[in-house]
Amino acid sequence: MAIRSSVPSGPKRPPLLSPRDLSGCEHRLARDSLYPKVAPVPDDPSVALRKEAANDHRERVRDMLHGLHSDELNRWADVSQGRTTRARAKATVSAMNAGAKWIWGATLPDDPEAGRRGWAELLIKLDSGFVPVIVVNHKSFDPGSGAVTSPVWTWQPSLDETRKVRSNARDTTRLAHLYRMLQTLGAAAATPAGGVIGLDPTAMVVHDLTDALVRYDDLLTRRLGIARGRVPTAPSRIGECRGCSWWSACGPELEQAHDVSLVVNGNLTQMLATVGVRTIDELAGYDGPLPEGLSNLDDPILLARAYLANVKLIRRVRDVEVARADVEVDIDMESYQDDGAYLWGTLLTDNTDPQRPVRYIPFVTWTPLPTEDEARSFAEFWGWLMSEKNSAIADGKTFAAYCYSQQAENRWLLGSADRFAGYPGIPTGDEVNEFINSGHWVDIYEAVSRNFLSPEGKGLKKVAPHAGFGWRDDEAGGEASMQWYRRAVGLDGDDIDHTQRVRLLEYNEDDVRATKALREWMDGGAQHIPLGSDLPVPLHQTGS
Repeated sequence: MAIRSSVPSGPKRPPLLSPRDLSGCEHRLARDSLYPKVAPVPDDPSVALRKEAANDHRERVRDMLHGLHSDELNRWADVSQGRTTRARAKATVSAMNAGAKWIWGATLPDDPEAGRRGWAELLIKLDSGFVPVIVVNHKSFDPGSGAVTSPVWTWQPSLDETRKVRSNARDTTRLAHLYRMLQTLGAAAATPAGGVIGLDPTAMVVHDLTDALVRYDDLLTRRLGIARGRVPTAPSRIGECRGCSWWSACGPELEQAHDVSLVVNGNLTQMLATVGVRTIDELAGYDGPLPEGLSNLDDPILLARAYLANVKLIRRVRDVEVARADVEVDIDMESYQDDGAYLWGTLLTDNTDPQRPVRYIPFVTWTPLPTEDEARSFAEFWGWLMSEKNSAIADGKTFAAYCYSQQAENRWLLGSADRFAGYPGIPTGDEVNEFINSGHWVDIYEAVSRNFLSPEGKGLKKVAPHAGFGWRDDEAGGEASMQWYRRAVGLDGDDIDHTQRVRLLEYNEDDVRATKALREWMDGGAQHIPLGSDLPVPLHQTGS
């Protein structure tokens, strides 16, 4: 029986939801469905880069699979090039009816009865029907055991003793969505399953969708209720709000209501609602029972009081403390996506020798990542850092190296040692671990978190201005630096822009100087910051 290219609709056509509509903010879905569209917010540089990287990854996987499956026996079909969704859906159904076994860029016909629309990077034909496979720009597995995987050149699921699944609810929701659409077409494989090809395309992770389909059906019912205006929603600030076109409407509404989500994260907002706390004022004066799972509300209450008092930074403690040393090195690393770390910037300060100038020393490769030249720059950085440390200790001086939020630096310290093991000057993983777990490695972000609270967050660019520090470049930031790097090394095929190299070095230097200014300010000039316990308590307390 041939697969139809369309499904007849009933008397009332429900909204058509894509997998994107099944995750994220429910209020966004309600506004998108029930109100005229507002002008979209342009992607910020980091989002634009992630989209570009995801598209590049899909193209690489497509080319790899095409090379594996383009012979006549496998009957490969690429239906991704149609100009319209309808044209691509028609081409997909034609390929399915023609017996194609591997269909790339498949757009499934809209399912108006169930309110679904969707597309898959790949459909694979089995004896009983098709399974959906999606290509994602994140890891789908980690080293370990217990995953079910299949080689990318065939559909042959088996238990994998070398990989474990990296769970991702959005991936399984999308696969369940596509499997249900295939069922509507009468084209789904008998066993509910789907595949994910992640950043490592050497294998696809195979997901049993039996349980995911149950969760998906409930989720679709709720989301369709929202899209039809039958399930009420309300705005609440979450991370997604930063790039949402509806924030211009939701933001003022939340501010007028003093909504508690303006000072706490989304999970805590939901937990506070269980004890009747929905506004900043209620939280600032709360002395009732704790939400289940929380041991205290001390910090959220102080953040609420700081918001009401219009205070941008408050002290947790009376005496601010931060580790100091005779010889100090501030460090900031710059990386490009997952391709590598191209710059290790350092600022050397010898507090025992006023004649020794404070020096910014960068260790950099301008060969486009990924590159073996990264091993050279990393080895030079590590050798210099260990030389300064060992020399200071030999002279009877104390030594400390500082960063701001060590997670990124630690990732690339350990990752570089692993990737370039055996190259000249590269430390072992044990040597790196010994250093980052020693008292010589100090995270100023952790020191800020111990000493301060801020309703605006504790990012370096939020906190360092309190120490009187400002960046030379108004556009300085991690997202913008990604674009600067592309131009600095000519990634887009353009001529190398040397002014962007200067810009990146100045931005990196400002970051290490900001870390230095911040820790020195914490060591002596931060006592004027209001103490949290001195903030006024609202007269009306709730929960008592």
